[in-house]
Amino acid sequence: MRVLFAGTPEIALPTLDALLASGMDVAAVLTRPDATGRRGATLHPSPVRVHAESLGLRVLTPEKASDPAVVEEVGALECDGAAVVAYGQILKPPLLSAVRLGWVNLHFSLLPAWRGAAPVQRAIMSGDDVTGASAFLIEEDLDTGPILGSVTEVIDPRDTAGDLLARLARTGAPLMVDVLRSLMDGTASPMPQGSDGVGYAAKLTREDAEVRWDLPSHIVDRRVRGCTPAPGAWTTLPSGKPAKIGPVLPRPDLPGGVPGTLRLESGVMVVSTGTDPVELSWIAPAGKAAMDAAAWWRGARLSEGAQLGEA
Repeated sequence: MRVLFAGTPEIALPTLDALLASGMDVAAVLTRPDATGRRGATLHPSPVRVHAESLGLRVLTPEKASDPAVVEEVGALECDGAAVVAYGQILKPPLLSAVRLGWVNLHFSLLPAWRGAAPVQRAIMSGDDVTGASAFLIEEDLDTGPILGSVTEVIDPRDTAGDLLARLARTGAPLMVDVLRSLMDGTASPMPQGSDGVGYAAKLTREDAEVRWDLPSHIVDRRVRGCTPAPGAWTTLPSGKPAKIGPVLPRPDLPGGVPGTLRLESGVMVVSTGTDPVELSWIAPAGKAAMDAAAWWRGARLSEGAQLGEA
């Protein structure tokens, strides 16, 4: 089977490797153009580009995948199917028609739950117990195409979005191979998505990642884990400056206090919330590297009753 692969971040790599290991002919790899880093104007290639070029694969990096020249180039590849994992661009009908059997997207939720850009993050933040990966045929609307197969994954109570994404990327890779083979041999049975349980997973914003210490501890925990590693949960220090924080651990065994209040308890840093306090793992004040929260507290020499978050 001759396929095109489209993906950009590191979580797309297991599927690309699985396609190659299965013996499929990867005609080309479509990925986002090189992007500038946060500091400076240096261009950085996507993880998929770096990996694909190291394997000697042909790589396409158009600014707009919908450009007629790109559509023509993809059509000339004469691919049977296309596999998509977190490519990052909308694929329009002319491009979708340039591949014989269609484009299959590996989406990290059990559709129709959590359509959109941040399904894993939203699942964690909402307290879901189970999620998964769905392979579906791409159509013009967002994540609405018929489902060709899925796998489920239990969400561990301590999973961060990064942890869960990495697992789903690994378990979803063989699903993509199986689905593409079923399309090729004519055994695929696309199932329309139902109308029940539809949810939209909007891209996380800086506001989503700000910790509100007046919320219950389990909500604070979910928000921080859902925003780790990106965009990164954050709060304001007593100085008013922002700082990113690592995962927290609810501590129902400890007494509470005024939300946001810091204290050292048996050698660990705890922060009061709207219910039980939470144990803080690490903190990274703006412009500084992450450090153990208790070590930061000792170095900061804050007064008793110091608080995180806006007063």
